[in-house]
Amino acid sequence: MSRLVVVSNRVAPITEGQATAGGLAAGVLDALKQQGGIWFGWSGDAVATPSGHAKARQQVGPISLYTIDLSRKDYDEFYRGFANDTLWPVLHYQMGLSKFTWEEFSGYQRVNDQFARALVPILQPDDLVWAHDYHLLCLADSLRQAGCRNRIGLFLHTPFPAPPVFMTVPAHAELIQAMCQYDLVGFQTETDRAGFSDYVIRHCEGELVETTEDGQVLRAYGRIIRTGVYPIGVHVDETRNQAKAQANRRTADRLRGSLRHRQLILSVDRLDYSKGLRQRFQAFERFLEDCPAARGGVSFLQIAPPSRGDIQTYKDIRRELEAEAGRINGRFAEIDWTPLRYLNKSFPRSALMPLYDMADVGLVTPLRDGMNLVAKEYVAAQNPEDPGVLILSQFAGAACELDAALLINPYDSVGVAMAMDRALSMRVEERRERHAAMMVVMRRNSLDRWRDRFTSDLELARPAPRGTIAQAVARPSSLALS
Repeated sequence: MSRLVVVSNRVAPITEGQATAGGLAAGVLDALKQQGGIWFGWSGDAVATPSGHAKARQQVGPISLYTIDLSRKDYDEFYRGFANDTLWPVLHYQMGLSKFTWEEFSGYQRVNDQFARALVPILQPDDLVWAHDYHLLCLADSLRQAGCRNRIGLFLHTPFPAPPVFMTVPAHAELIQAMCQYDLVGFQTETDRAGFSDYVIRHCEGELVETTEDGQVLRAYGRIIRTGVYPIGVHVDETRNQAKAQANRRTADRLRGSLRHRQLILSVDRLDYSKGLRQRFQAFERFLEDCPAARGGVSFLQIAPPSRGDIQTYKDIRRELEAEAGRINGRFAEIDWTPLRYLNKSFPRSALMPLYDMADVGLVTPLRDGMNLVAKEYVAAQNPEDPGVLILSQFAGAACELDAALLINPYDSVGVAMAMDRALSMRVEERRERHAAMMVVMRRNSLDRWRDRFTSDLELARPAPRGTIAQAVARPSSLALS
């Protein structure tokens, strides 16, 4: 079996066999536990003079962690700049928030080159290289330029937009050329996969070679690129066990005591404009307006851990949400009831699972999301005999699988308010039926299946022949275009 080399923007420290971060990190660690190999990425440190060499950081069983440092200029241009000020908003259809400079795109390419140069010396010929997410769209191109002929795959955890949206990034052509140096490009949903394939076929003189069960095989820039849909999942039984564990229930018990038998609506989101938090607060306000009988009997808890606090857009949304929460509570609160509890802090996963279990409603309403594992964790954490109700945005990738949830348009405050009212009054028989249907899908598309399907398809890709490297598309000089 080939060794697996996972590359991501950050490498999460591992304690007691568990990654200390969520979604991406949990999936990566699970894959490496099964197959063994290397996890490579940025250390999180911005230093004056980075060495450019990979440093061995941790060895946990068959998993070796390697990291590379960045300079402050690299961090500003690659991470704060192009990755999060340009790509992130466009990938989430928030083009009006996107900012672009050719200097920052050059920095993005430069860091992908640095990753490649540091990675090549520790690669073995049969290694499978599995890159993750929007930070590394150019990594395969960088590795090919460095002479790497390994099979290289990319999984995009974010959405991938329709071609006209992606083309609002001035460097869109360079990015697609670089992505076509991957052997396999995986997406969360068919809509995301089709956006990439449409671009390649319509704007790169690419051609469709074959249609497979889960995607397409394309030819572009003299290469064959497989595309596929690999919805990421969760460990269903493990999540339920964490929710039931008495040792994890201290936070949930404190919350239950403070609710005084009120019903609970729960949302858990990283503090980000793509999550639709402002629209969600407005929908809850509309619910209180339209359903006066619910006042005093329902509490809404929003947990929003801080994110990217050194980026101005995220500072702005934090201030806006704090003001909105204060305004709504000022309008509706009573002496013994605070309708909206807004916590801008992190909780360990062990504490969150029991909170999911006790919530009558899981409210997951992003404006756009690649998958949204909170939705899946909420469902998995429920007691199947008396489950809560998931309200889910139609624009989350999870909506393609969890269609037994109450699907809503997050821009429609009236519709979301009506869904809250329906969820809180839903009979237990309907709740059980909806929950059982979602569990069937989640067991079928588990985290194990996500890992196995992607790595198996990457194994099927042919290692790049020697001629491919020589024929790689010459990288344009981005700064010359500014």
